[in-house]
Amino acid sequence: MTENIKEEIQRLKAEKNAVVLGHYYQRGEVQDVADFVGDSLALAQWAAKTEADIIVMCGVHFMGETAKVLCPKKKVLVPDLAAGCSLADSCPAERFEAFIQAHPGHTVISYVNTTAAVKALTDVVVTSTNARQIVESFPQDEKIIFGPDRNLGRYINAVTGRQMLLWDGACHVHEQFSAEKIAALKQQHPDALVLAHPECKESVLKLADVVGSTAALLKQAVRHPEHTYIVATEAGILHEMHRQCPHTTFLPAPPADGSCACNECGYMRLNTLEKLRDCLRDETPEIIVDPDLAARAVRPIERMLEISARLGL
Repeated sequence: MTENIKEEIQRLKAEKNAVVLGHYYQRGEVQDVADFVGDSLALAQWAAKTEADIIVMCGVHFMGETAKVLCPKKKVLVPDLAAGCSLADSCPAERFEAFIQAHPGHTVISYVNTTAAVKALTDVVVTSTNARQIVESFPQDEKIIFGPDRNLGRYINAVTGRQMLLWDGACHVHEQFSAEKIAALKQQHPDALVLAHPECKESVLKLADVVGSTAALLKQAVRHPEHTYIVATEAGILHEMHRQCPHTTFLPAPPADGSCACNECGYMRLNTLEKLRDCLRDETPEIIVDPDLAARAVRPIERMLEISARLGL
């Protein structure tokens, strides 16, 4: 059954000149049929340059929006419109705008995990791959508002010596990692290295041997497959880690609630092979962004891509 669906997806992609982009946090079988799998920065870069007529974004809603504002003339689809993002939800545009107005004279830097409406209020967008470098591209005394992830913002402040003003938002998946349980897992595997995403809490980052974006954590494993790794980010990345490093041991960091041995994003798991097949076949659900809003939202994304290209990221 699964193989038949995969064959249908490949046929529909060819018939419709469609490209499927998949995030590292997607189900493994969805990653397997994607034309490109990557983190938020890589997906934005691919969306910006694709010549496909249809882009299917296998990720969450804001990723589809990002692709649409970068490619307004292309049809952008997502397998399930309910695939939202707790971090984006933690930063409503009207409240963020009021926050900006209450702190005039600040450059506004927003994490890519935001709605198009928030991006439209932003001077430059960043991802976890390029956030540090883009912040450092501004003068040391630049007054900066950083939103919405307080953990990523706190980490960037720590490693750059900045004092950015932080919006109080967070990703529910990365917030749930338990420093105590990671320490206990480390005791069981004393030679294991801890890989942590900067969206994790400060207590978790203090235990990490490597802090970096999803792509950076994957690169660490590929460069040093001889180690055992405890991985503190959404468990979907383990699929690609196992694929590229089949003989390496990867241990998913457990959440605090103890409900399972790993930590998964329910929103990311809403996309399935069946929904992807149906999405391609029916060309729905489609991401629609108001053209005026898209024109404002695309500017900070393009600025991010320009700075990233200049910095070789």
